[in-house]
Amino acid sequence: MPEVKIRKIVSCTEEIYHEGGPKADTPLRRAAVVAVIENPFAGTFAEDIQPFMEDLKPLGLEMATRLVGLLGGDPALVEGYGKGAIIGAAGELEHGALWHAPGGYAMRDVLGGAKAIVPSSKKVGGVGARLDVPVTHIEASYVRSHFDSMEIGLNDAPRANEMVLTLVMTTGARVHNRAGGLQAGKIEGKDGLR
Repeated sequence: MPEVKIRKIVSCTEEIYHEGGPKADTPLRRAAVVAVIENPFAGTFAEDIQPFMEDLKPLGLEMATRLVGLLGGDPALVEGYGKGAIIGAAGELEHGALWHAPGGYAMRDVLGGAKAIVPSSKKVGGVGARLDVPVTHIEASYVRSHFDSMEIGLNDAPRANEMVLTLVMTTGARVHNRAGGLQAGKIEGKDGLR
């Protein structure tokens, strides 16, 4: 199995106090950790790519742990999550799918076994490409107040032979959420949906 070759890791946080309405007493915090790695499959078609998911697991765990730290260090503060990948031009979309299990399960593990599926987006893009990483509630995907996204992108990545892998976490609902739907306090916690 190929070794994961990291070029760099970038972290960012946002504190959102308002979106034009009243200032929130406690701002919504969103954070992302982005890893730029070499794509071991760039420029070729490899039939068996699944073993690389195992290689990505330690990176996923490191990134998820960093995210919790960026949001205060307590997993109980995290209410939303998402993941994404941008694959450089010499790769293919399926290479981004290799991030699903290592990124998603790492966040679930660090958060104590969150039940909701970790939403995801992926694409092939050039240097400077941007990606909207979707976010949902960690315990129930139907909690509408937590439907969100965080735009991710770096000015120098992905190069043609690279992957940009990202994880996102948030501390709560959109700052002025008022679109109805299932409330976080009414999650049944049975199936990751409600």
